[in-house]
Amino acid sequence: MRGLHPVGQDFGQERTPGGGALARLMFKIASTSTAQDALDVAKLAVPGLDEQSAQALLTHVTGAPPGPPDSTVGAAGGEGTYAQPPGSHSQGGSLQELGAAYLAVGEMLGATPPSPTGPNWRPLGPYTIPNGQTYGASRVNVSGRVSAVAVDPLNTNHLLAGGAHGGVWESRDRGVSWAPRTDNAATLTVGAIAFDPGTPATVLVGTGEGNWWSWLGAGVLRSTDGGATWASLCTAPFVGSGFYDLVIDRSAHTRVYAATTGGLYVSNDGGATWTRRRAGTTWSVSVSATGAEALAACSDGLFRSTDHGVTWTAVTLPGAPASFSRMATAIAPSDSTVAYAWAASGSTAYLARRAGGTWTSVGAPTGVKVGQAWYDWFVAVAPDNAGQVYCGAISVHRGDLSGTTWTWRDIASQPSPGQSIHPDQHAIAFEPGQPQVVYIGNDGGLFRTPDRGATWQHLNNGLEITEFEYLSQDLGSSRWLLGGTQDNGTERWTGSSVWLHSQDGDGGDCAVNRTDPRTVFHTFFNMGIERSTTRGDWGTWTWTPPPVPSGETSLFYPPVEASATDGNTVAQGGAALYASRDNCATWTRLAFPTAATATAMYIPTADQIYVGTSDGRVYVTRYNTGTTSWGTLTALTAPRANAWVSDLHVDPGDLNRIWVTHTTRGGGRAWRSTDGGTTWTDRTTGLPDLPLNAVEVHPGNQNRIWVAADLGVYQSLDGGATWQIFSSSLPNAFVGDLLYHRHAQVLRAGLRSRGVWEIPVDGWMTDPVCGVQWSATLAANASQRYFTWGWPAPWNVVWTVMPTTVKAGAPETSWQVQVERGDHEYATYWITVTNLTNAPVTFEGRYAVLSRY
Repeated sequence: MRGLHPVGQDFGQERTPGGGALARLMFKIASTSTAQDALDVAKLAVPGLDEQSAQALLTHVTGAPPGPPDSTVGAAGGEGTYAQPPGSHSQGGSLQELGAAYLAVGEMLGATPPSPTGPNWRPLGPYTIPNGQTYGASRVNVSGRVSAVAVDPLNTNHLLAGGAHGGVWESRDRGVSWAPRTDNAATLTVGAIAFDPGTPATVLVGTGEGNWWSWLGAGVLRSTDGGATWASLCTAPFVGSGFYDLVIDRSAHTRVYAATTGGLYVSNDGGATWTRRRAGTTWSVSVSATGAEALAACSDGLFRSTDHGVTWTAVTLPGAPASFSRMATAIAPSDSTVAYAWAASGSTAYLARRAGGTWTSVGAPTGVKVGQAWYDWFVAVAPDNAGQVYCGAISVHRGDLSGTTWTWRDIASQPSPGQSIHPDQHAIAFEPGQPQVVYIGNDGGLFRTPDRGATWQHLNNGLEITEFEYLSQDLGSSRWLLGGTQDNGTERWTGSSVWLHSQDGDGGDCAVNRTDPRTVFHTFFNMGIERSTTRGDWGTWTWTPPPVPSGETSLFYPPVEASATDGNTVAQGGAALYASRDNCATWTRLAFPTAATATAMYIPTADQIYVGTSDGRVYVTRYNTGTTSWGTLTALTAPRANAWVSDLHVDPGDLNRIWVTHTTRGGGRAWRSTDGGTTWTDRTTGLPDLPLNAVEVHPGNQNRIWVAADLGVYQSLDGGATWQIFSSSLPNAFVGDLLYHRHAQVLRAGLRSRGVWEIPVDGWMTDPVCGVQWSATLAANASQRYFTWGWPAPWNVVWTVMPTTVKAGAPETSWQVQVERGDHEYATYWITVTNLTNAPVTFEGRYAVLSRY
């Protein structure tokens, strides 16, 4: 989650409690639900964070002050309010209502079978991304965030990995290849995985990732065939809650412990029903081999149970701080009298060890960084050595105890010639019977070390869980995309399932120059932009930021757009709009009439820029060629006041036709104007009660619209009057962005933690499209050159010349075809025809379009 940037450059990383990760989480919650929910999430993530500091952070993240505690962010006239009784936010308040809404839509989508005749969605990858970033000297193949990992106790070839919002993945060859197993589940969020140690064919998964996607929790899934198929075991009491840990008692396999955002739970019937034993957020549980002792790391400290989880007693840790922002605990498998508590309080790390019944404080690992402890954290003890401990944070530190002396080594971020793995550590597992073999899951995927961290092997081929934030495309190619990804930089697709790692860092919004697609743009986070003139080749980016005054805020991922039609206009929006007409060489700052934060943009032509804001307003500025300057930002009528604008679309051929979508629930979320934004028609009816993230309009049919919700894609064929599910074969993951390629006639979707997918909106071509382009007559033995222009460059076209009167004997004509780009997007065909006879020949120039892709 922490952005990695090229050495020597500083792009203004967030200086906030919990780092940029927490900023992104608050941004998402605030734009989806309520300001109070965002504050609650921040205080859960960083328990020491007081209300005033949390509100200051929310203001920084959203660029606007938070609303009243129980009002939807920006909701007007009482619209969309979710009143809650005092103290109810963590137990049945609006986050749980939000979780129930997601569950209902997820179940509906999961029960919708793929279309037997199509069209259906298909994946574009990434199958893997070489050259991924680390904090060490080496580079690695990456995929996306792995939140959980488990090894079959009886079959070390058999692995299960959980993508944060990418579902459960299974490997039967120790991670050489992977298969998704829960794409149609009600939720793809995974917080914890546990094999039944006695009967490994039974596996439990706790949904709702505690670190991030907690509000999408839908209970516990169970597999009885080792992870190949899954079914819901229970939903209550976990809807809208996230799992951090799930432990099956080895001494009594029907006893299960769950550490969740909603508290500490124990089940005595294999996970079907649960009893909450502690109300506070619980991050970690460890149970001894005999089941006689359990330790739980909670927001209010470490607790111990000796009666199978019925009662819990606080453990006094020597020198412990007054509060913790994160804690994990582990009992040594080889010696249950030894245990560890690994914790963070603010920027301070804390490690305690129990031996001989006494807890002692241990010095923190050398060089450990705990600024994101709420998000990346674990502790584990080597199965064969009670004096070897692995502490996960941004990096992984292994401690080895010899006598009374600890030796620490950062095994994840090693200098040359050592090997490294991606940062931000979330999960760890040991191979049964081989304690030196360790699996670690982090923001970059899954990695295995055969020698306790000295060397590493990536296991990211085929683990398609990359989290895409935004997409951009080249309309002159059917096989070219640029996408920003969470903590894995900016990636480029050119037709292969293996994507190019184009740039490091946290990949934000991106854009392509329509006139010259060799010029492309990408962002990290906060304000600033980079430009490449070689289509985003690695190492070709130049930092070309707008002149943002110090202290001026923006979204974590500010919107960026390039002109959808012509010219070199590019814009980025924060607390002001920054416009450039020369590919970011120079900039013009345009202030909003009243304080606002840009959340969406669209540039239909080089001379108009439309901007949506976090409080529901929509503005336009127009370029005056006479004065060679941009006009002031002018407000259109707001379709829905105080609702987060997530996307805009303006028809370049008819600027009166505008679409606006919102993420804020509790009111209209899809709006259409046919008079330039003076009046609006609510087109939400028929769409799920979820945030809408993107809208696309068919360029040849104004009434054909697609929208992306947090779950699912939906299509309208009548201008939004009615909607149909358009998600056949699409995984049940969060859909963040949509692009329609007018020439290839495919719709693309960027999914969070599940890669990029596409669908041919009218199905794939099954037969060539044939026709006659021209007719002509050639004199005896003459040659003539003909041309036909305006053919989409991605199309595969075959040309033939056919005499209209067929004569027996030798051929009457011959022809040669040359193709050239009329511009970057369209092709011109030059066809030289020769009459091979001594008499005039009349003929037809015929084409066959074999493929549009």
